Amino acid sequence: MKRRELITLIGSAAATWPVIAHAQQPAMRVIGYLGTGTLETTHYLTDFRGGLSETGYVEGRNLAIEYRWAEHRLDRMPALAADLVDRQVALIIAPSTAAALAAKAQTHSIPIVFQVGNDPVKTGLVASLNRPDGNLTGILNLYVEVAAKRLELLHEVVPAALSVALLTNLTNPMFAEPEASALQAAARVLGLRLLILSASDPSEFEEAFAALSRAGAGALLIGGETVFFSHPDQVVALAARYKMPTLYPSRAHTEAGGLMSYGTRFSEVSHQLGVYAGRILMGEKPADLPVQLVTKMDLVINMKTAQALGLTIPLPLLGRADEVIERTD
Repeated sequence: MKRRELITLIGSAAATWPVIAHAQQPAMRVIGYLGTGTLETTHYLTDFRGGLSETGYVEGRNLAIEYRWAEHRLDRMPALAADLVDRQVALIIAPSTAAALAAKAQTHSIPIVFQVGNDPVKTGLVASLNRPDGNLTGILNLYVEVAAKRLELLHEVVPAALSVALLTNLTNPMFAEPEASALQAAARVLGLRLLILSASDPSEFEEAFAALSRAGAGALLIGGETVFFSHPDQVVALAARYKMPTLYPSRAHTEAGGLMSYGTRFSEVSHQLGVYAGRILMGEKPADLPVQLVTKMDLVINMKTAQALGLTIPLPLLGRADEVIERTD
């Protein structure tokens, strides 16, 4: 072969390299995210995206996420889920029981990855935890199951409070009813009266706190509903105004000035939600991925808030705490 012919062949091959390289890049995948609240009040999305990137999927690079927000109106969930199915997304993220049930009602073929706080077998999402047997799998936070423990912890701090209130969202009975039932049983054992108050939107928080004050509640449990996770500062500020000893479902509340919290590390849970979604995008089937059970709970106590409320935290409880936020004086 002549030198001129060799140079021509090499030049021709080089010209095709960018085209080949472009063709080998993975195609853009589109998934749906069915949120109960709003983008502005949804925490841990960064952790969720981090889990996705761990499996090679990066939003804006090879992944697009279609977000749908119910703005705390659960009646909008079916239409939002139907919209994602019509969009033919590759997968639906459902970070609540309400979202998971709405998505399941719309599709039996598109994979759904959920994050829920009550038993997905009892709510009909999966056949079993080990073998979901369908198009759904995800992560279960043992929230309803530890309701009694949360009441016991609050009772340790405020033993003189014979009436304890639960602030929940009764418009979502699939979650609120099991939580309230578990707490009613625990209250009877402890000899306490449980008052149940409801708020489904941040605009209802103020009246709920006023009602629990009128009812003579001596302490408060904040339920595990998304609406309370989404607005930690507002809930904590109301508890401070009404001088109400309160136990919250997440560390974010205690870091915002709440008295104490007992629950899972949602940053880690959201990260794992992203990992599971990525594994399914890479070809694994939901039916083959067991529902992950999160059993580690963190107890966080804010000593500055305890001091402001005039409370003395028992030393044994301080010793069991995973984190103590010290008072600043």
